Amino acid sequence: QVQLVESGGGLVQAGGSLNLSCAASGKSFSRNTMDWYRQAPGKQRELVAIISSRGSTNYADSVKGRFTISRDNAKNTMYLQMNSLKSEDTAVYYCHSRISLITDIWGQGTQVTVSS
Repeated sequence: QVQLVESGGGLVQAGGSLNLSCAASGKSFSRNTMDWYRQAPGKQRELVAIISSRGSTNYADSVKGRFTISRDNAKNTMYLQMNSLKSEDTAVYYCHSRISLITDIWGQGTQVTVSS
């Protein structure tokens, strides 16, 4: 079964840091673009960061300079290092990968709560 499992969320004070992990299983994701989304209460899910199979990255303007996406293909794992966290970063964070034209794989999500 192909799946993505997030971990590393939690409660942190504003200005603090968290490092999220997304462990993939069931297939190698080394040739797939992977990304992080987040969804805050009452808001639509939004793209936070994306990393290509070759390691090229792109970020939402709201997290540029604070978040870093990375991947370790040998471990089939993606990461999101989040620094200088703000209350507006509070959300459920999901990892995602589109493995075919019609198949999207989503993780179950991990809650990040930033207290001000």
